[in-house]
Amino acid sequence: MSLRYALLGLLADAPASGYDLTQRFEKQLQLIWPAKHPQIYGELGKLADAGLITVDSEGPRGRKVYRITPEGLAEVRRWLTEVPVDHTARLESLLRSLFYWLMDPEELGEHLASEAAFYRAAAAGFREYAAAKDRGEYGDAPSVKSMRMTIEAGIRLYEALADWAEWAQEAPRPGAGADDR
Repeated sequence: MSLRYALLGLLADAPASGYDLTQRFEKQLQLIWPAKHPQIYGELGKLADAGLITVDSEGPRGRKVYRITPEGLAEVRRWLTEVPVDHTARLESLLRSLFYWLMDPEELGEHLASEAAFYRAAAAGFREYAAAKDRGEYGDAPSVKSMRMTIEAGIRLYEALADWAEWAQEAPRPGAGADDR
């Protein structure tokens, strides 16, 4: 269901085509809420059927630009203010950590080093994006200011996960004695 609200929120900022929305998901949201081309187009059809968006214009090869309707704007605002937040975190890295005891120590060490490197690189990517926003490269619209808050959360989350993976590299290995790391 959250994809529906992500699309409504993006369209509240400006009209966009399915292709444009896919690009925004790939550039801005891929690490926090990924969505692929077929999912986006499928949801756009449902939103249009529900009267929450409308086709603003049609271009070559059937390219449609969508615009949020007043009903769509009311719906995304209702979601933001009235619907309880689902705080469920679905992090495969943490799910896998429950089963680290099944890995040999060398494999686990390599895995944790890889995890730490991934999370450090992701945090660095978010920092670059934040710096561009802070330099004004994206303007100062309310949506840009809101996105900056999201980026800061991404920086802090991925840095914390990198710290965790580095800590885990030094922690006693699951199933091993304290001296057997």
